Amino acid sequence: MSTQAIPESDLSFEESTRRLTDIVAQLESGDLPLEQSLALFEEGVRLARAAQARLDNAEKRVDELLAVDQQGKPILKPFEG
Repeated sequence: MSTQAIPESDLSFEESTRRLTDIVAQLESGDLPLEQSLALFEEGVRLARAAQARLDNAEKRVDELLAVDQQGKPILKPFEG
């Protein structure tokens, strides 16, 4: 599956990491012209940033779920779905 036409923000974390793995393999092969290598590198950077943003968001959600007050009681907040 080619994901080049799909914006990085629309890919799932798993799709992003699969595409990044593919990009790394292509770049490591050393068989690509410079311009194609640069285009793949740029795509990889965008994918990595989008994946990192998803991880940061997931970490924030986990922190919110595990938050407790000074007495050790859960801090309840309205769910933002």
